Amino acid sequence: MEPKKLAGRIAHILNDKKAADIRLLEVAELTTLADYFVIATGTSAPHLKTLAEEVEFVLKKEDITPGHTEGRNSGSWVLLDYGSVVVHLLQREAREFYSIERLWADAKVFVNEDE
Repeated sequence: MEPKKLAGRIAHILNDKKAADIRLLEVAELTTLADYFVIATGTSAPHLKTLAEEVEFVLKKEDITPGHTEGRNSGSWVLLDYGSVVVHLLQREAREFYSIERLWADAKVFVNEDE
């Protein structure tokens, strides 16, 4: 699946599970790490876990699996690395502290229109 379509698909999955403040950052021109970052806020550690599990569950049915995951037990930030798309799921405090959008301020930002 092309990176932009995958990022959009992930945003829709997150929206269906009530993630907040979903943003897609197009970072392809800024880094070789990924083409897109999908950033979303969860309300609690269990909510972050549910968001991550739902993304993995839905995409696995389409034979898409993350190459790497981190933070599943941290409770404040979960990262799912799909190669061209990296998903950052954070609780509000962690999102404000790390301010990924500010760090990647030159990225083109897409707001989830389903919110």
